[in-house]
Amino acid sequence: MNMRFDGKVVAVTGAGHGFGRAIAQSFAGLGARVFATDISADQLAETAAPGGIITRVVDLRDRAAGAAWIHQIEAETASAIHVLVNDAGGVAGQEHKPLEDVSDEDWNVIFDINVNAAFLLCRAAAPAMKRARGGRIVNISSGAGLQASLTGIQAYCSAKHAVVGLTRQLAHELGPFNITVNSVAPGFIRTNPATERQWESYGPDGQRELVRRIAMQRLGTAQDIANAVLFFASDLAGFVNGQILQVDGGR
Repeated sequence: MNMRFDGKVVAVTGAGHGFGRAIAQSFAGLGARVFATDISADQLAETAAPGGIITRVVDLRDRAAGAAWIHQIEAETASAIHVLVNDAGGVAGQEHKPLEDVSDEDWNVIFDINVNAAFLLCRAAAPAMKRARGGRIVNISSGAGLQASLTGIQAYCSAKHAVVGLTRQLAHELGPFNITVNSVAPGFIRTNPATERQWESYGPDGQRELVRRIAMQRLGTAQDIANAVLFFASDLAGFVNGQILQVDGGR
């Protein structure tokens, strides 16, 4: 099957680098009309450089701004969003610290960018998707949403578990409207400064051991994650709903 997304309106968050950039560029390369957001204008400009991607800087901790971005896309395209990819997230520059040293702000910012952002964008996009009787939502969770996190960051692990729960619940709620909600759960992939710091912290022996525990004996790439998102958004996954796809090389 020739996978194409011509005429489809696709919204991608966290598109300034890593997974989000690969996802946005992959959809654009397959004919979609892509709208991408992040908090970094410079990084978004790099994402948009190949063409076919419309960018806007949005801080998704501002719920009103996130909803306004969705509604602007709907108004500009005179269409419901066909594919919403919630990739924004991460550890917000944090590293592991003992539970008793975790501040409210440390906890809240990670939940805001990982869970609350996905929630608010799903809430904003759902009404038009329902009226259109169709849509695809893909949430980027993590292997940390299914087990303890390699980062050791309590809020990150908890937030990614919440993304998995949100995915499964919305799949049941929105399924009757022909809207599927699925999640891609990446394994450890070096895509940003946080994962580079984590990788370096393991040292040569730890790095070799991490790779040894992967059946394919290599780390994945951002494109591996983008490919899984494309599958969930494609006609091939028309009857796939509420699923969490681990893309980790076989841990």
